[in-house]
Amino acid sequence: MTLFHFFNCAALTFGPHAVYYTATPLSEYDTVGTCVKAALVYLGTTLIKELLKAFIGFLDVAGLYFALTQLTHRNISQNHKFQAIGLGWAFADSLLHRLAPLWVGAKGLEFTWDYLLQGLEANANLDP
Repeated sequence: MTLFHFFNCAALTFGPHAVYYTATPLSEYDTVGTCVKAALVYLGTTLIKELLKAFIGFLDVAGLYFALTQLTHRNISQNHKFQAIGLGWAFADSLLHRLAPLWVGAKGLEFTWDYLLQGLEANANLDP
């Protein structure tokens, strides 16, 4: 049954591409090679994008290192310094990623459960 479900989902996902290719003049001009080359270019750009995402993740690590080594102005313990920087980092992340969707959702006609789940996710991200 699982294999049957897989084939149904694969047909639903990739079938429209084949139908579009055969239903348009693309099949008359034999553009399979061009389609394959475009797919390879897409895969290459996606790989580069993922590498840049890894670099951006490295920037987060560098930012945390800077915050841990340079942003303390009082004599506090290491534990409190980690907690303070972690709390500030988590608050800024929530502010940047969750405030706008909540604001837009609150102005709509209906406030769905998605926003409550988003708040719970933000709280779960605070837990180390």
